[in-house]
Amino acid sequence: MKIAVYNIAGEEVEKMELSETVFGVEKNNTLIHQAMVAIQSNQRQVLAHTKNRGDRAGSGIKPWKQKGTGRARVGSVRNPAWKKGGVAFGPRNDRNFTKKINKKMNAKAILMVLSAKLKDKEIVILDKFDLKDKKTKSMADVLKNLKISAKTLISFSTSEKDLRIVSRNLKKTENILTSQLNVLEMLKNKFLLMSKDSVKYLEEKYNK
Repeated sequence: MKIAVYNIAGEEVEKMELSETVFGVEKNNTLIHQAMVAIQSNQRQVLAHTKNRGDRAGSGIKPWKQKGTGRARVGSVRNPAWKKGGVAFGPRNDRNFTKKINKKMNAKAILMVLSAKLKDKEIVILDKFDLKDKKTKSMADVLKNLKISAKTLISFSTSEKDLRIVSRNLKKTENILTSQLNVLEMLKNKFLLMSKDSVKYLEEKYNK
């Protein structure tokens, strides 16, 4: 399969042959969803935290004797039933939401999303990020020349990582290193923009 390669002026300069094993994988929505949920769970921050009866301030002495007062028996002023007592069964910050996903399954899910984006014509390949000035306006001009207006994920190879600063302030644009490309970031954005170097990196990595 072939895809058009553009320069920063938005002109088609060549056709690039893509690997079927990377960009021609059949889609499996269940696996993609599993990978996405695992990433979201591992990124989740546990903020909600309540104090139980062991965390609340207060005396540990029994408020009154067990019998003979006519009142209900009670063992602590930190009882959850009392005002200023601990919270029973409230959220705690020691909860663990991490999910493990097999490396091969995660890699397969990435290939499925790449293949689906290629099929939907949502992958744009540049011959190289040859910007005259390392400025945000220069990167904005590249997107304008390529006629990309929807949410876009720009994937940079290791040699292009300095350009992440140039693209981080653009609206509807996110950037990532190609070595860190994942299912969630690709699905959050409509288009995937990368250079030939990034394509070659992906093919070398996943053709093994």
